[in-house]
Amino acid sequence: MIPREVIETVSFVAVVVIVTVAFAWLVLPFYGAILWAAILAILFNPLQRRLENRLDGRRGLAAALSVLACIGIVVIPGSLILASLAQEATGLYNRISSHEFDLATILEQIRSAMPSFLIDALSAFGMGGLGEIQARLTSFLGQAAQTIATRAVIIGQGTAQFVVSLGVMLYVLFFLFRDGAGLAIAIRNASPLDQRHTDHILGKFADVVKATVRGNVIIAVIQGGIGGAAFWLLGIEAALLWAVLMAALSLLPVIGASLVWVPVSVYLLISGQYLKGMILLGVGLLIISTVDNLLRPPLVGRGTRLPDYMVLVSTLGGIALFGMNGFVIGPLIASLFVAVWSLFADDRMRS
Repeated sequence: MIPREVIETVSFVAVVVIVTVAFAWLVLPFYGAILWAAILAILFNPLQRRLENRLDGRRGLAAALSVLACIGIVVIPGSLILASLAQEATGLYNRISSHEFDLATILEQIRSAMPSFLIDALSAFGMGGLGEIQARLTSFLGQAAQTIATRAVIIGQGTAQFVVSLGVMLYVLFFLFRDGAGLAIAIRNASPLDQRHTDHILGKFADVVKATVRGNVIIAVIQGGIGGAAFWLLGIEAALLWAVLMAALSLLPVIGASLVWVPVSVYLLISGQYLKGMILLGVGLLIISTVDNLLRPPLVGRGTRLPDYMVLVSTLGGIALFGMNGFVIGPLIASLFVAVWSLFADDRMRS
């Protein structure tokens, strides 16, 4: 017969699991808002502690000021960029839809500059005809521009869902600032793991969030800013759109922003704009790529302690599963995976 103590323990654990799953399901629609509230709370925690010291321990006032700082540094600039991005993406989509964008002439220039073996290779893949290439490329550009324009406009116009999510994020952020230290202690006390394991996992969580978000955002801003400035100075249309795209792609190590500036450089060279093409190629190789190679190891790699291939795969997998939130969630899961298995291996070695 099963002892009563065992039954009570198993029943209590089952209740805890069921209630936890039910609560997770309940807040799932706002998981992005809660995730970014936690991320901002970790990133701006030094500011919160400094404000508490200067305000004689008044955590509520310090938390309110920290939230205002997050709004001024993150929310307002992000909203302005989204509004400008929506305008440029909408303009590009309208030009493609109205055939003002002369894609046939551009493709003819590229085709005439291609060597014969490359034309034969395209024909082998069923893309030898100019009309077919034009139709596919026009369809792709139109769909991409429409998607960017639609999503950016939805966010920029402040739909009810976006406003509610933003409100939830700021509300949760305030209490994380105010009560974060006590919450961390409560998590440690409630954790069924050994205290050493709990501290290691919580520390890894904070380190990865700081490295992934802070490091990637710094790299994205620098690469996107340099690339966008180069596009604008060279007279390339929709420079802000390309800058944001390069910034987003810079989240992927190694390849990143080169997915934008390399094809554009090749197009400029093939179309006879040799000076512009060489300048953009030089900026990409000597500045944009150098920024990634110099800053990513100390800003991202040191905090996550993951090799580049694992960062790349986990980032792509995270984005595929969770959207843009995945650039944090993917490396976070990968880092926790490595951390947990490292703890397991250490325990095996000690026993």
